[in-house]
Amino acid sequence: MTYGQQPGGPQHPGGPQYPAGYQPPQPMSPEDQRLWATLTHIGGIFFNFIAPLVAYLVLRDRGGFIREHTRVALNFHITMAIAYAVGTLTVWLGIGVLIALAAGVLSIVFGIMAAVAANRGEFYRYPLSIEFIKQ
Repeated sequence: MTYGQQPGGPQHPGGPQYPAGYQPPQPMSPEDQRLWATLTHIGGIFFNFIAPLVAYLVLRDRGGFIREHTRVALNFHITMAIAYAVGTLTVWLGIGVLIALAAGVLSIVFGIMAAVAANRGEFYRYPLSIEFIKQ
């Protein structure tokens, strides 16, 4: 099997089967993976968990680097969405405003740090993130 070729079809009976004419996702170049990982982290700052979710679903089969970055970004922004929800529910106690404000600041700061790491070609692990999606 050559680089980029996916198992499946009649020549690989144990692999995934694709319909006739279907092209399995091709791996991205390292530069493209770095670009899309950076955009995923930046998208998480502006669109919360929606941008990392779309990126994870669309790009996860295109390379290991992009899979890991979209996974950790999605986990972190789901965690921050939960923090926003808790802040909204407890706003009448007065603490909710502080929770939502802290979640917003953490989302911006850690999102920028992750985007810089992705652009350098490094892996990044968000602190305070709950692992909803495992490797």
